[in-house]
Amino acid sequence: MKKNIIYIHTHDSGKILSPYGYDVPTPNLQEFAQNAVLFRNAFCAAPTCSPSRAALLTGLYPHSNGMLGLAQRGFTLNDYSKHMVHFLKENGFHTVLCGIQHEAASYLDHEEAAQIIGYDENITTVNTNYTEEELVEWDLQNAQRIREWLKNKNTDKPFFLSYGLFATHRKFPKKGLTEINPNYVSPPFPIPDLEETREDYADYLNSATWFDASFKIVIDTLKETGLYDDSIIIFTTDHGVAFPFSKCNLTDSGIAVSLIMRVPGKSTAGTVVDSLVSQVDIFPTLCDLIGLEKPKHLQGVSFAEVFTDSKSEVRKEVFAEINFHTSYEPARSIRTKRYKYIRYFDEDFLKINISNIDASKTKDFYLEHELREKEKPKEALYDLYYDVGERNNLVEDPAYLPILQEMRETLKTYQEKTNDPLLTGHIAIKENWKVNTKECIHPSSKDPKDYVNK
Repeated sequence: MKKNIIYIHTHDSGKILSPYGYDVPTPNLQEFAQNAVLFRNAFCAAPTCSPSRAALLTGLYPHSNGMLGLAQRGFTLNDYSKHMVHFLKENGFHTVLCGIQHEAASYLDHEEAAQIIGYDENITTVNTNYTEEELVEWDLQNAQRIREWLKNKNTDKPFFLSYGLFATHRKFPKKGLTEINPNYVSPPFPIPDLEETREDYADYLNSATWFDASFKIVIDTLKETGLYDDSIIIFTTDHGVAFPFSKCNLTDSGIAVSLIMRVPGKSTAGTVVDSLVSQVDIFPTLCDLIGLEKPKHLQGVSFAEVFTDSKSEVRKEVFAEINFHTSYEPARSIRTKRYKYIRYFDEDFLKINISNIDASKTKDFYLEHELREKEKPKEALYDLYYDVGERNNLVEDPAYLPILQEMRETLKTYQEKTNDPLLTGHIAIKENWKVNTKECIHPSSKDPKDYVNK
């Protein structure tokens, strides 16, 4: 019998969780990691919510699957039949949604989204009675609903269960399940250590405590019901944390993600994999792990072999992209183990797209300190062995010219192979897409002048 697949995903967590060495109160995730395989070099295909998840669940890069921006802003997949849910249903799986998804409609409108995507069953609890700060409590209710479903499920088919959490998305909860004192936390790179940023980061930690409690309920129930050893369990997130210069950036603080997988019969408890992998690789990997022929449209590379050989290298580079978050910011990147190359394609606007930064105390601090004047390079090359923070641009350094030329050529080849629309010019903005102007500061602005189509 095929293994079940359980896909657990947080919002905006990056790698800022305890299994990756951060002082974050997620002991239950830590315990799971010690019984699974932890990927240290996993990356999303796009550091913005819907494009990232759509890439994972279609095995196609955003510019290929059509999810160029946020689903709640009018962006959609070109073809929902290419979603993993359809593929698994066609191969005998019962598919179940619980909580957040980000591939159709609003991420809170689970009923409409479940129908658009094609889930067999939606067991998500009601969320209309929660404020945004309270949606972590909804996560907990959804975990309890999963507990009930796992104990009483009425299908003998293998199942695919997607459990999406609001945590650690903004707005953060006012309190955590354990007490977090901002005086004794340190914001992660590249955020400066200040009173405002410590308070902001402490609120992120509050949110993480709610996630960890919800995660524990699901994992404990899998063990109690005997399903733990009959299920491939995937934990991941969509992209970097919702702080300036993380989420919606092609630096590692934006594209590096948590990825922890347990594959019964193949996983070695506590294994760490340093090989480069992309979330676009998860679909083909699952095909290999459960013995299904891979769809021909997949653009990812299976990393199934790392579960038997943790030193195996399945790819030399990973690719990532930005098209739209709240405003248009076309950019592409290629990352090897040592080098990162980023190109911004809108050469007429090389300032920061400020609306693409979520509202926060940290954003307010930067706005008070010349954020509007800061600029991006048209091209950037970083030597990650000597510049982990990606701050020393080597594009003009003659010693790195051969590397720069190689990275440019590799990126161009990838764009040609995947029919990247940027090869022929800018992406035309459709009338039904909600897009802020590039100069806009606040993404939820009420001023029609802050939107392209109003």
